[in-house]
Amino acid sequence: MSLVGLAWVIVGGFLEPLWVIGLKKYSEKHSFFWIVFTILFMYLSPMTIAFAMQDGMSLGMAYSIWTGLGAVFSVLVGYFLFKDKMDRLKVVFIAMIIAGVVGLEMSTVIG
Repeated sequence: MSLVGLAWVIVGGFLEPLWVIGLKKYSEKHSFFWIVFTILFMYLSPMTIAFAMQDGMSLGMAYSIWTGLGAVFSVLVGYFLFKDKMDRLKVVFIAMIIAGVVGLEMSTVIG
């Protein structure tokens, strides 16, 4: 697997919460800006998976890492920007997602 492909997936993981933020903002204030913002990042985020696969990353690996990172970043955005509640159990499950993503990455490097 190439580092460029992995970089694309990580960028996509960072972009994933942006469209979620757009949905949240649009639900609070129905403005044209937030719907365009949401649609833009709903398009750009999954495009990074296509770029990663062009660089040789498998679909299963790219999608797994992308969704895992997107989930973690979305939870963190909710906590820091929107004051969503965070408890120990959520932290444990976030750590499990991160461990799974790292494990998937290591399995391709080792195997």
